[in-house]
Amino acid sequence: MPPTPAPLPGKKRRIGVLTSGGDSPGMNGAVRAVVRMSLDQGCESFAIYEGYEGLVRGGDLIKRMGRDDVRGYLSEGGTLIGTARCMAFMERAGRLQAAKNMVMTGIDALVIIGGDGSLTGADTFRREWSGLLSELAENKELTADQTKPFQHLNIVGLVGSIDNDMSSTDATIGCYSSLARICEAVDCIDATASSHQRAFVIEVMGRHCGWLAQMAALSTGADFAFLPEKPPNENWKEEMCGIISRHRKMGKRKTIVIVAEGAHDLSLNKVTPTHVKDLLSNTLKLDTRITTLGHVQRGGSPCAYDRMLSTLQGCEAVKAVLDATPETPTPVICVIENKIVRKPLIKAVEDTHAVAKAIEAKDFDRAMKLRDAEFAEYHSAYITTTATDQPRMRLPKEKHMRIGIIHVGAPAGGMNAATRAAVAYCLTRGHTPVALHNGFPGLCRHHDDKPLGSVREMSWSDVDGWVSKGGSEIGTNRALPSDDMPKTAFCFEKYKLDALFIIGGFEAFTAVSELRKARPEYPAFRIPIVLLPATISNNVPGTEYSVGSDTCLNALLEYCDAIKQSASASRRRVFVVETQGGKSGYIATIAGLSIGAVAVYTPEEGINIRMLSRDIEHLRSSFAKDQGQSRAGKLILRNEHASDTYTTEVIANMIREEAKGRFESRFAIPGHVQQGGTPTPMDRVRAVRLAVKCITFLEEFAGKSKGEIVADPMSMSVIGIKGASVVFGAMEKVEKEETNWKERRPKDESWLQLKKIVDTLSGRPKPEECCQTCGKRGT
Repeated sequence: MPPTPAPLPGKKRRIGVLTSGGDSPGMNGAVRAVVRMSLDQGCESFAIYEGYEGLVRGGDLIKRMGRDDVRGYLSEGGTLIGTARCMAFMERAGRLQAAKNMVMTGIDALVIIGGDGSLTGADTFRREWSGLLSELAENKELTADQTKPFQHLNIVGLVGSIDNDMSSTDATIGCYSSLARICEAVDCIDATASSHQRAFVIEVMGRHCGWLAQMAALSTGADFAFLPEKPPNENWKEEMCGIISRHRKMGKRKTIVIVAEGAHDLSLNKVTPTHVKDLLSNTLKLDTRITTLGHVQRGGSPCAYDRMLSTLQGCEAVKAVLDATPETPTPVICVIENKIVRKPLIKAVEDTHAVAKAIEAKDFDRAMKLRDAEFAEYHSAYITTTATDQPRMRLPKEKHMRIGIIHVGAPAGGMNAATRAAVAYCLTRGHTPVALHNGFPGLCRHHDDKPLGSVREMSWSDVDGWVSKGGSEIGTNRALPSDDMPKTAFCFEKYKLDALFIIGGFEAFTAVSELRKARPEYPAFRIPIVLLPATISNNVPGTEYSVGSDTCLNALLEYCDAIKQSASASRRRVFVVETQGGKSGYIATIAGLSIGAVAVYTPEEGINIRMLSRDIEHLRSSFAKDQGQSRAGKLILRNEHASDTYTTEVIANMIREEAKGRFESRFAIPGHVQQGGTPTPMDRVRAVRLAVKCITFLEEFAGKSKGEIVADPMSMSVIGIKGASVVFGAMEKVEKEETNWKERRPKDESWLQLKKIVDTLSGRPKPEECCQTCGKRGT
């Protein structure tokens, strides 16, 4: 009988990683992160090919992995280590063989990337583990001495699913990439639908989960959506036809209805796209077509969020393996808002199954509660912003407000989606939304222009088509109210603004600060004011996420993927790419995490000659070891303000000079390409959700006196996502405690900790590992 490998010393493990169930974009990023983080922690890493089938068959399907084995994985769709249905693993005999293969290979921990079925199987395997080893010893397939070092099996789950159907997490690996495919298709369909005044019924995936349908409807401004968890009312046919008829009468030339594949009515009778098409064609006499997107939703390169999520969750999975004890319940790695967390796997699976059971029992309220709170919020936001004539939601007349809406700063993807949502919610509640065009200069200089001034009350038809538009439809400007504070106050009073909703970046933050400080002198500013951060730089204090940053990241990644392909084709080539982001390194760091950059230079850390020396020596070493592998191109990302001396071109030239002809160096500056075109689904849906929350927040001050408003520090606030929560922060407190005014960014930037992960996964040497003079490692 061949010997088994001895266990690794201390808490080090041999960690196997496999993908199981349906593939999803981002799985490869998770595999890469698990492999490289395992090696960084002194562990050994194994890829188990073809899912549980590979675990049962063993042999060449279990392969020890090195760093270069996962080179280029981040940008690839599907799963490069394969996935397959394995009937054998469902039987004890199959699990017995899998246990033997693991012991013979020395694997004592598993990271499973898959859906709820795959993760349930993993937990069953762990619970049976000691019994399986005993049985192997009794059957004399292994000796007691061979099994003794492997008495405990650690398993960690990552959820890879385009449906986002696992409870306990806001997002699963692959769901936002799938949503991007859907939105891209619907955006294209929009053009032909408008041209011919047609209706389109779009079927999307989701048998038991309506997340894709819900978010697609919210992201594209669909007229109606069918979800398994929240079927429409009994009179849904009349309700849907009524909404669509009203939209058509308002001048809308197209109709979009989103149907989840598992859609049904309150009696669980299936609602198919054909049913909806026949209704629109026969009742409303609309020229109606059906589009079933099918597996196009599953394929393609992962979006920026899925690359980031899979990478961070893969790293956290390795940490969870090393932290685990025999008593630790099997964890699943989840994300809540912006925070990566561990949760009990079995509880998450039970809650997921409970959703399907609640639907079968027609307990749809329970089904919605079992989904994460974010799902219910998005559904409510969609219902509120789709049809504005909802009498039950209208406030009493004395609570109606005139709410100004203004964009300040550079344009960012999602500004228009936020404005559309705010206008729709205002109209639904009985408020009057007032657009202040072209920022504060537009307000002051052109408010009374004839025939059309810059201050305009808005209707639903004005904004209905804005959800997928980039830029700023009402115009934006970097100028501040302090340029003409008296005129700004005059305009506030003239147009009787009861509240102000500002959308923008650090300039918008500064504008709110100026208005707050001017309150004692100008009574017109003694109104509630709320800021929704929207900037590609993600540098607004009070939040960890700004609308527009995801659109920027995806535009930058698309650019970098193309650059990296060029670099890989030449094999021995490095590109130094300059990113935007002001004096915040967020975009450079997250893009570096998502593209697999060799190094990232940020304003927070700066650049010095020793740093460059280490990185150049690292490049020399990497290219010297290159044996002609594919995907060999390398990228370095440099924030535009990382250094005044070491510019992007200078760094590229230094690398080329020091390479001595052994490899090449180029630089690339994408510039304003990073501001993106069409906003990403994430920026669209978060803009809608946060905008509705902002207007709801302003409503709390309806009917209050100016004295009461000024006395409340929360009357001037910024909305933000912090950790696992959406919060409002009082401006005065945020200004004093959280703002680095000189560098125009927050004092504490939560993403800074991710810089270490970028360096770890790229293999970038640590300063203490290198010679301070020559930059060489270990000298």
